[in-house]
Amino acid sequence: MSDERRPDYREVNFDGLVGPTHNYAGLALGNVASMSHGGLVANPKEAALQGLAKMKALMEAGYLQGVLPPQQRPDLGALRALGFTGSDERVLARAAGEAPQLLRAVCSASSMWTANAATVTPSVDAPDGRLHLTPANLQSSFHRFLEPATTGRVLQAIFRDESRFALHPALPATPAFSDEGAANHTRLAGDHGEPGVHLYVYGREAFGWGGESSPAPKRFPARQTREASQAVARQHGLADHQVVFAQQHPEAIDAGVFHNDVISVGNGPVLLYHEMAFLDEAGTLEALRERMHSPLIPVRVPVEAVSLEDAVGSYLFNSQLLSNPDGTMTLVVPGECQENESVWRTLQDHLLAGANPIGEVVVKDVKQSMRNGGGPACLRLRVVLGAEERAALAGRVLLDDALHDELTAWVERHYRDRLAPEELADPALARESLTALDELSRLLEIGSVYPFQREGA
Repeated sequence: MSDERRPDYREVNFDGLVGPTHNYAGLALGNVASMSHGGLVANPKEAALQGLAKMKALMEAGYLQGVLPPQQRPDLGALRALGFTGSDERVLARAAGEAPQLLRAVCSASSMWTANAATVTPSVDAPDGRLHLTPANLQSSFHRFLEPATTGRVLQAIFRDESRFALHPALPATPAFSDEGAANHTRLAGDHGEPGVHLYVYGREAFGWGGESSPAPKRFPARQTREASQAVARQHGLADHQVVFAQQHPEAIDAGVFHNDVISVGNGPVLLYHEMAFLDEAGTLEALRERMHSPLIPVRVPVEAVSLEDAVGSYLFNSQLLSNPDGTMTLVVPGECQENESVWRTLQDHLLAGANPIGEVVVKDVKQSMRNGGGPACLRLRVVLGAEERAALAGRVLLDDALHDELTAWVERHYRDRLAPEELADPALARESLTALDELSRLLEIGSVYPFQREGA
């Protein structure tokens, strides 16, 4: 593509709607918040309304906001594939009695964290001038491995114009190509319409390319592989001068940084990161500077200001960094940042008072998501689109006041305000979920994207 800036390009944050089976099952190894809150009683209605409130606030502030639907849960097809037979009621009862962790997995509402849904390359960067998307295979955990098939159908339903959008297949679901999506990917550019540089962060090398093995975490697994990141970049047609591959610091992974978006966030020319984000901090910054068309603006938070423990506990770096038309930036942080003295002091004294474009910090309550290990950045998939591409989106997925009100009413009608892990076997919950999702697919005008809608079709 040309080096010319395209002023009609804007970032759309597609947030995942929290599903009716939102619960605290403690399924995610390495996700400290998820592990520590396992077994608590959840409030699906509150979780969904908190997410919608964040979306509406950003929409009203002038940011483009989209929505993506939740997955079909419980996934009874997955249980049947694992040998549970009989009626839906029988399958749920057997799973609850014989394999309760499997039942919890097939009920997970983890698709709400759409930063893991896919990796996106905007058309301004792609050699064929189309937007490229690759659904993440999420093979590192069973409950998330169940998502890519439906994610692909949802993305196909929305980005269906093949002259403008290219949807690639998920990578092979093997440990060598473990792909966790945009949670380990950041696009940096002077503005959204300028050709960008893509920072892919990985935790391990599957094949040991590059000679000696890199340091590895000792406590928790490294999820993203270098090989997966390289494969996605190839799928999207990105050249060497457009990409930087950086290894995540293994000490950060062991501290609970299971994805890079728990320890760094970037937007436009700004990269906000913790000192322990990258194994080779200096080399990563140098590579970005060499490739970017506009000057990189690194904003480094030293460990003396915010410890790894506080970074993970507050999700400071799992905040949304949003670009404003006047060149300033807004940082949307979870309420936990305000509750942590060192983090809040760093926000005020180091970020807002520093020589960088971050001029505003906005606090949002997403506590239901945070207890499962997902902050504001986890809840959104960033998609940079030109005006014609935005007009070409199918379905009714760009948020406006009317859609927000309809989605809020939909949640109020269908969601429970209490859900404990032992209630996941309730057949009524499964029926409630299907009814809600059938109505939602019509509301969003995305067609039959769910397995139960396609059976016998």
